[in-house]
Amino acid sequence: MTADVAIVGAGITGLSVAFHLAERQAGRVVVYDRTGVGAGASGVQPGGVRQQWGTRLNCLMARDSLAFYRRLDERLEPRVDLRFRACGYLFLADAASTLERLRSEVALQQELGIPSRLVGPEEASAIVPDLRAEATLGGSFSAEDGYFDRPQAVVEAFAAAAQRLGATIEHQAVVVIEHLRDGWRLRFADGTAAQAGAVVVAAAAESAALLRPLGIDLPIEAEERYLFFSEPVPERLLEPLVVASDRRFAAKQLADGRLLASDLSAAGSPDADGERWRANVRRNVVELLPRLEFVPLPRLVGGVYDVTPDHQAIVGPVQGHEGLVVAAGFSGHGFMVAPEVGRGVAAVVLGDSPGGELAKLRPDRFERGALFPEFQIV
Repeated sequence: MTADVAIVGAGITGLSVAFHLAERQAGRVVVYDRTGVGAGASGVQPGGVRQQWGTRLNCLMARDSLAFYRRLDERLEPRVDLRFRACGYLFLADAASTLERLRSEVALQQELGIPSRLVGPEEASAIVPDLRAEATLGGSFSAEDGYFDRPQAVVEAFAAAAQRLGATIEHQAVVVIEHLRDGWRLRFADGTAAQAGAVVVAAAAESAALLRPLGIDLPIEAEERYLFFSEPVPERLLEPLVVASDRRFAAKQLADGRLLASDLSAAGSPDADGERWRANVRRNVVELLPRLEFVPLPRLVGGVYDVTPDHQAIVGPVQGHEGLVVAAGFSGHGFMVAPEVGRGVAAVVLGDSPGGELAKLRPDRFERGALFPEFQIV
């Protein structure tokens, strides 16, 4: 089988790339995944979409991606309702230094047309009913931020739209990528192979191991993350989504009534450390959001972030390997920026400029020491 473009990974990023390439009539586009659509991190992430970031690049990518998501019905023509819920994101600070960082970030966001603002403790308590004002110094808030209650359905909508435009999705585990004189060969776990003119590697944390035999060193590591879920609660107990950065705690209520909470510093194993994580969540609920105190959180769900040293993604062509492009290392925010990343990567594959500031994410930035840390990682 020969493709014009082969994409490794059928998560939200790879599927967005496939959609944008197919939309631009880029020839035969094939997506390969060992398990299926959204079977990795894209299938367990909670669907948050926010514009409150600490670097210009991420603010712009998130802003432009939100514009796409607002037109999702028009762009992807999904079969089910994928309404975006603009419940807002509230970031809270306990330390004066964190509040000053949020102040600086709000200034950047407002400069870029993102309607965030700094709020004091009393206003934070007014935004989130029963939030203990005395438990925070204040924070930042944007009412435009929110989430999709069915993020897996969004991933599937990208897949369906890409296929409708002519892309193909194959269940194949890519184990080797080889450079040919006039393109690339992908070898699969079942012993078969395929060729492509260009390859996009969007395999999250597994991207590094896949490219290492080519002499390409991607500084991507897997980092486990965990979320606690409740059963559906009939009344609305929490609006908007709350992130207490210094406490390493986050909570929100989904459209179906389930409450979600996380110990963002959770490390270890669920069996050995799960109850400690649960105790940390409970302590923060009591101290910060007491109206949630008696909501049980019986279900623990795990996921994986593909993390880089500066918590910025690796997106762009690999120097010295013509036709090879990477889109990985999103440190948990791949869903939020997938539309804009897909557009930019498609442009690169077709020989165009990615536009904006995406060029800053090229893989060679680590060799050049051109890192720019993102601190707004949840």
